Amino acid sequence: MSEHTNNSNQESAISVRAMDIITALLFLAIGVTVMVGSLKLGASWGADGPEAGYFPFYVSLIILLSSTVTLYQAAIVNKKKKTESFVDSEPLKQVMAVLLPATVFVLGVQLIGIYVSAALYIAIFMVWLGKYPIWKAVAVSVGVSAALYLMFEYWFQVPLPHGAWFNPLEFLGVR
Repeated sequence: MSEHTNNSNQESAISVRAMDIITALLFLAIGVTVMVGSLKLGASWGADGPEAGYFPFYVSLIILLSSTVTLYQAAIVNKKKKTESFVDSEPLKQVMAVLLPATVFVLGVQLIGIYVSAALYIAIFMVWLGKYPIWKAVAVSVGVSAALYLMFEYWFQVPLPHGAWFNPLEFLGVR
């Protein structure tokens, strides 16, 4: 089993050791959060059996112990992992080129609704990453959003989010 090292010409964006430490700290925070919540619910054995927080408490205890071991190994024992690349800069840029717009899309669904957000998301990706002409991107994105609207709102009669801040489709009578 060979270890992945950064032998290529690409620059490392983050090391394996740093990711181990970050992950361990995140799971420590999750473990503490679950443990505090389970203690509020009651984490002992009552007269009629386990209380509501009994099993979550012990699951969070296992998470805390595992995260502590991982943090100890990453921070103290395996210092050589500092030179191992977890991800190189170029692949990280490619992932972020999709992840960040997807995050903006999810926020957009909450603020301006799924139909307008989907149309913008599809059009931007078609032009930016797909290198399609703008007219094709607009046609496809509006067509997909219209199809989604007809399918969910009209045929299935299942309303999808229209936007909390403002509804751009209100002028069409969509509420």
